[in-house]
Amino acid sequence: MQGGRMVVEESVRLASILTPSKLNFFPSLTKIVATLGPKSRSIEVIESCLTSGMSVARFDFSWLDSEYHQETLENLRKAVKNVKKLCAVMLDTVGPELQVFNTNGSPIELKNDDRVTITPDISKVPSSGILPVNYAELAKAVKKGDTIFVGQYLFTGSETTSVWLEVIETNGEDVICLVKNSATLSGFILTMHVAQVHINLPTLTETDKQVISTWGSRNSVDIISLSYTRHAEDVQQLRAFLDAHNLTETQIFAKIENVEGLRHFDDILQEADGIILSRGNLGIDLPPEKVFLFQKAALHKCNMMGKTAIVTRVVDSMTDNLRPTRAEATDVANAVLDGADGILLGAETLRGLYPVDAIKTVGRICAEAETVYDQSAHFKSVVKHVGEPMSHLESVASSAVRAAVKVKAAIIVVVTMSGRAGRLIAKYRPPMPVLAVVVPRLRSNSLKWSFSGALQARQSLAVRGVYPVLTSPTVSSGSPGDGSDLSLALSYAKSVGLVKPHDRVVVFQKIGDSSVVEIVELHDT
Repeated sequence: MQGGRMVVEESVRLASILTPSKLNFFPSLTKIVATLGPKSRSIEVIESCLTSGMSVARFDFSWLDSEYHQETLENLRKAVKNVKKLCAVMLDTVGPELQVFNTNGSPIELKNDDRVTITPDISKVPSSGILPVNYAELAKAVKKGDTIFVGQYLFTGSETTSVWLEVIETNGEDVICLVKNSATLSGFILTMHVAQVHINLPTLTETDKQVISTWGSRNSVDIISLSYTRHAEDVQQLRAFLDAHNLTETQIFAKIENVEGLRHFDDILQEADGIILSRGNLGIDLPPEKVFLFQKAALHKCNMMGKTAIVTRVVDSMTDNLRPTRAEATDVANAVLDGADGILLGAETLRGLYPVDAIKTVGRICAEAETVYDQSAHFKSVVKHVGEPMSHLESVASSAVRAAVKVKAAIIVVVTMSGRAGRLIAKYRPPMPVLAVVVPRLRSNSLKWSFSGALQARQSLAVRGVYPVLTSPTVSSGSPGDGSDLSLALSYAKSVGLVKPHDRVVVFQKIGDSSVVEIVELHDT
């Protein structure tokens, strides 16, 4: 089992525990994805989220409608301009999510050892005795002894707003269940999750298609999080749909939420641009003692392939509290040590009372964990996995990271057009920030000129340690490397305090047909 490695020099580390954490321009190399919603959609709060460390803004379409999310997105764009920080936009699909529609919003009281009937007849009013669900085939899918969870925010074991049900029997299309814990279900839409049972609904629903083809296409979203990804074909189908709607460069992050996705993980990883380990649902589908094993194995696989990996559900208690629990703080650190590129905050920022504090706290924990991450062991593992002969780019990228570590470089500068070079560097987990100078490409279709690059720059914000800097456009047939890109990167790095006189900087760029690694020592001026 790989991952979870850390290097601790006892005398140094014990002393460092008692000293305040060092504040840097980038709160942490590990990226933070924050879900924007009722408590985090004003321009002022979004500005604070950006300056506190949010790199990716997530729009969850299982909440409210496109008009609501459009207003939030416009506020994000204003906040980005105000604080002068780029932010990627992630659209999260609904997927084949089972829902109980509590149309009148009245609380539903369920008592331990009572019985409740789940029915596909959605004309019925939810009550303590009946729960209507939007799925007609549930009775065919379940059997006696199966586990069903229902709640507004899903079951974790500590709250009283979600219920754990055990299937007793089926009666036609109805499912009769035994209530295993007393709970009060509240909210207009309640999520239902059936543990380890196949739900015969498409991964990309008609609702998702409509949202992507309108809201997603209109806003040229950077990343789509494909909820409930179960097979590699799910990713392929979404890719084809994106191509048909002029979203050819939008990345797909497969969200692994159940055992079915876990079984096909390797095939899904091959197709997806990144993986989101959705531990909310996955923690229900898997026995609790198995969740950490999947996290470590999945993150290791992502790391070896250089695919972005994001972990969810880390500081649930911060939805209502200013501080995380001790276990949650340790969990965040372990996700970093396991190799996560990013941490995704859901309810903590969507409806939580302390969205900005949640981002700050997670960033501080990530930064501390990064100081003891065993980069050397990770580097060796990736080199071994890549094998020989290495591709030209892979060889140069790994050499750049090795050189940066050896000379204790302050930063690595990568000049790129597609963003791929930055991701290759990040694959080897350098302990210093990577400034990706993204050079926009000018294109002409004989009718008009257009340029690309901003999207690629924003997408790199989901990758651990990579921070984009947009430079001036160049023609698509040309290649960067005339020195102006490096000057721009160094000027930016100086202005924000990333480098100082006599620091060393490792530069990775393409000059002509060659990829070159250069070590630059900064002068006094």
